[in-house]
Amino acid sequence: MARSSAAFARSRSALSVVSRSLSTSSRSVSPSSTSRYRRLSLSAASITCRCAKNAATQRQYSGINVLILWGTVIEHGFSTQNWLTFRQALGLGGHVRKGERGTTVVYADRFVPDEERRRAERDGDEPNAIPFLKRFTVFNTDQCENLPPQFTSAPAPIPEALILPHVEALIAATGADFRIGGDRAFYSPVHDFIQVPRPERYFEPINWHRTALHELGHWSGHP
Repeated sequence: MARSSAAFARSRSALSVVSRSLSTSSRSVSPSSTSRYRRLSLSAASITCRCAKNAATQRQYSGINVLILWGTVIEHGFSTQNWLTFRQALGLGGHVRKGERGTTVVYADRFVPDEERRRAERDGDEPNAIPFLKRFTVFNTDQCENLPPQFTSAPAPIPEALILPHVEALIAATGADFRIGGDRAFYSPVHDFIQVPRPERYFEPINWHRTALHELGHWSGHP
């Protein structure tokens, strides 16, 4: 009984962590920050398309952990979806950088208390397993130092040719001073030019086109 009570307490604690993580994620994607999510940085945009995994075991994270780690990558601009525990980083010959804060994830499983197992054996039926959550802390490999190169390499860049030809032709036909580069999209009325980050810096190509045409609207004088 004591063991099952302890497991229940740990599960409640882990659920509390999940609740806080989801609350943080929902604040991050509030309407006021929608444009930020449309214009993810290259590191976040390219890596969120990949699955979060444990760099030491190569196992992919699942369930709520996918959302938790995805949100952390976007919030901090990490360049990989590779994660390690503190001890795993040491085991690979590296270490977590001093001052770094880890991300709490959860492990879900089931167990059968000894008392329930004995009851099932006595009654001749299947024992009832109790689900539980266990929390632990992981660090992105960007937060670690002295790891072998294979654990710190950034993903290959997304192909650059992502602008639809007819949109490119439309932009050229306007005669606007349209510049591609930088880390934010804007129209400068003082200098009369448009700047939009490169297409590969966006989570989806369509969002680059939306942004480009939106800034063209400002350039044309449309409110």
